[in-house]
Amino acid sequence: MQPIPIKTTVVGSWPFPSWLEFASENLDKFGPADINEMIEDAVVNAIHDQVTAGLDVITDGEQTRLDFNLSFYGFIKGIQPNHEETRKFGSPAHDQRGKHTIIEPLTAPKGLGVVEEYTRLKRLAPADKILKASIPGPYTLSGRMVAGEIYKDRWEITEALLPIVAKELEDLVAAGAQEICIDEPSMSCYAYKEDTKRFVDIFNRTVKNIVGKTRIATHLCFGNYKGRSVGKKTIAPMLPDFLDLKVDELHSEMTVLNFAEVHLLERFAEKMDVAVGVIDVKSYYIETVEDVRERIEKCLKYVPAEKLAVAPDCGMSQTARWATKQKIANMCAAAKQMR
Repeated sequence: MQPIPIKTTVVGSWPFPSWLEFASENLDKFGPADINEMIEDAVVNAIHDQVTAGLDVITDGEQTRLDFNLSFYGFIKGIQPNHEETRKFGSPAHDQRGKHTIIEPLTAPKGLGVVEEYTRLKRLAPADKILKASIPGPYTLSGRMVAGEIYKDRWEITEALLPIVAKELEDLVAAGAQEICIDEPSMSCYAYKEDTKRFVDIFNRTVKNIVGKTRIATHLCFGNYKGRSVGKKTIAPMLPDFLDLKVDELHSEMTVLNFAEVHLLERFAEKMDVAVGVIDVKSYYIETVEDVRERIEKCLKYVPAEKLAVAPDCGMSQTARWATKQKIANMCAAAKQMR
């Protein structure tokens, strides 16, 4: 059961302030002390935005991650950038995101950096908020890696990354993480054409050592690079196999589907709590409080309030900060009215 009926939460990411965008492109002009100060200020900024909006669950806004996957590649040994695999010009699409070729067995001797992020968040956040850490699961994390001669395909890369992610999860629990979201959007994007039982097995082996020790969530979406989806936008192929995921809370996009599949959430709610996307992160229409109330009412037909959380469809990193603050504030106001 949710700790708060119709809990308000976010996936993980929050927009960068403009000064951080500028600074991240000019890091050579700053020293280590300057960069550490910027990181602290950016996380304080993200916390302030989220607390002001009224969220029950907050994150560090992923302010130290320049890319959802690629930021972790800096912690992983055995890869090198592959610029030949990416398209350089034209309309934004996923083939413009960076790729890396594997040149030796994958390791992460210093971890993936999420423990440091969570420790910082815990130090800076107000005591009355639920804190969430987020980390991509091994299948999603493998998505920008080219097999090379070490591993034969994406499945083998995933297996190599699985113990690395599992170790980071264990370290997060040891650091006191209250809630951990293992993001696996690649699984939901490709559920219509890949082996969903294999996805579930990978996920459950990743989390097996932390089950029962913290609140485990997963986020499943259809992609959000530059505000664009990449997967087939339907949750139906996830059923029934994804019901076997070892999670306390499953989060799915729903606004982008115009709630056409909201009835399918009833199946998930029989096994786990359900976080529903009620804010469109790919649109600059600002949902009103009444809009969100109507969307919550649709969810409540299939998910009881004590098992329901509401959130944006996806992370907010691709949405302008001014719009994000308005959208999330209205979401939180609507949820509180509906409790």
